[in-house]
Amino acid sequence: MHLKPEDLAVGRENFFAAIGSDARGPGGSASQREFLLARIEDGLAVGGLPGHAYFGYEPTLAEPLRVGVIGTGDQGSVLMGAINPAFVQVKAIADIRPYNQHRAFHGDVYSEAALEVRPGLMKVYGWATEEEARENVKVYGPYEDLLANAEEDDLEAVIIALPLHLHAAATVAAMKAGLHVLTEKLMGHSVRECKEMARAAAQFGKHLATGHQRHYNILYANAVDLIRRGTLGDLHYIRAQWHRGNLPGNDSWRMPMPRAAKPDDDMAGRLESELASWQRRLEAAERSNNKTEIERWARMVAQKKAQVADEAIAEAASKYGYIDHSIRDADGNVLYHCPAVEELIRWRLWDRTGGGLMAELGSHQLDAASIFVAAAHAGEKQYPLSVGAASNRPLFPPDRDVDCHVYCLFEYPAPGYDADDPVAKANRVGVQYASINGNGYGGYGETVLGTEGTLQLLTEMEALLWRTAATSAKTRVVFGRAKGGPVLQAYDDGDWESAAVGRMATKHADRGYRAQIEHWAWCVRQNPDASDPEVQPRCNPKVALGDAVIALTTNKAAEEGMRVDFKPEWFDPDHDALPENELLGEDLKPDLSRYA
Repeated sequence: MHLKPEDLAVGRENFFAAIGSDARGPGGSASQREFLLARIEDGLAVGGLPGHAYFGYEPTLAEPLRVGVIGTGDQGSVLMGAINPAFVQVKAIADIRPYNQHRAFHGDVYSEAALEVRPGLMKVYGWATEEEARENVKVYGPYEDLLANAEEDDLEAVIIALPLHLHAAATVAAMKAGLHVLTEKLMGHSVRECKEMARAAAQFGKHLATGHQRHYNILYANAVDLIRRGTLGDLHYIRAQWHRGNLPGNDSWRMPMPRAAKPDDDMAGRLESELASWQRRLEAAERSNNKTEIERWARMVAQKKAQVADEAIAEAASKYGYIDHSIRDADGNVLYHCPAVEELIRWRLWDRTGGGLMAELGSHQLDAASIFVAAAHAGEKQYPLSVGAASNRPLFPPDRDVDCHVYCLFEYPAPGYDADDPVAKANRVGVQYASINGNGYGGYGETVLGTEGTLQLLTEMEALLWRTAATSAKTRVVFGRAKGGPVLQAYDDGDWESAAVGRMATKHADRGYRAQIEHWAWCVRQNPDASDPEVQPRCNPKVALGDAVIALTTNKAAEEGMRVDFKPEWFDPDHDALPENELLGEDLKPDLSRYA
């Protein structure tokens, strides 16, 4: 079965046909809404509409893709937790941290929410013990060791979730070893690296997917449908944000380290203190013979011991390419010293290893904005014309390179835009974005404004639709997920199409991780040499390069508080032009020979 792009809408069209014109009805009465929701369920019965029906691949593979996972930390564990065993068989993992190796098998038991998204390979594949799991999964430290044994382990592909600065080197090495790659976002640490990754994929004939999961989120797919159907009218403004309550002493990017790794750290001893406390709780549970509590605290203690065991890599961190560095004042006095092991564990805080708020958060939401703008252009990808940005660090002390806040204003071409026409060049879509720490009010999401409606997407799981541009709008359709499953509420004259799309979106709602991995595996099976342009991951190298150009260029604009006009050649993987040359005064070009 070879699904073409035009097949993707078949299930949705069947859905709307099943609803029928009678569903519009006058008045929006209670009985009318009941009739509407019944027709929605009928439509779902016709189409089914899980990820594979939306995104054009089959519901299973004859043989799962044999995969190694490189980097099993926070995000690597999320990716492993989203694996469908019918599509992917994990045969090997690689991570130099004992803590990450432990979580790879057992999941993250520190909270119910963490365990839900990071359940561990034992849960994913139904292995009863870690011993049984290790009979099926080889464990390596350095990723180079996994790649060196890829043929012996019968691997076909790898999932890479390493710190950002290692994406390019690991990707190119994997492709040289004959493996397809799915790498976490951002594609690479620089635009130069991203173009090298894209060229390596073309040279070696391998699929390269990047983890911008909104391309596989059904909620966003239906938002695209709304825009393309004209439900919002003419799209002219998008507002997006990602607000987090991180503050000094309570910062998810600055996690505690073992005391032996950095004895003078302000959080030194926290892990050891927690371990001692949890061991006492385990002993109390054992004395009372409370089996539920024994199991709970035994798992918590085992994970905390693994986290403390990261002290074993303190001296070895420099061997893996991490470095000591210091932040100094204008007189050269050391304000903060970062040993190599801290750069490893807290890699998101440093420019050399991470990409700050735009790479970690903003790239996802600017990717979403690009998807929405493309929908207004009948699906044709559009790149931003310009960005003005600023960033600052008023909250955190000098214990990092990255800033606390970033604020941006982009301009994208609207339909009818023509740079050479003095009138038509005014046809632009404004995109406002802010990512801040210190206050989580409003959470994260995107609001899409058109001349006839407003669509708000919240936390990738819920949406609100107003079918009027008036600020006093009474018509509202809410669709999202509650604990009991999909929910939908229509107020006043709820629009039939909006309600239908809402219920469709939430029937199989997730954040897109599972569908992304399934589709990548399916592409490898259907098109093993990556030569068929119709069988490619949705976030392929050209798409992922675009997202990286936006995030990395915005970082520089924000640091300098400047406006940057994007150049089309920056988005072309075959063109040598790089924004870092023009913005940083460098003289570089993509060069695959750099990777030995």
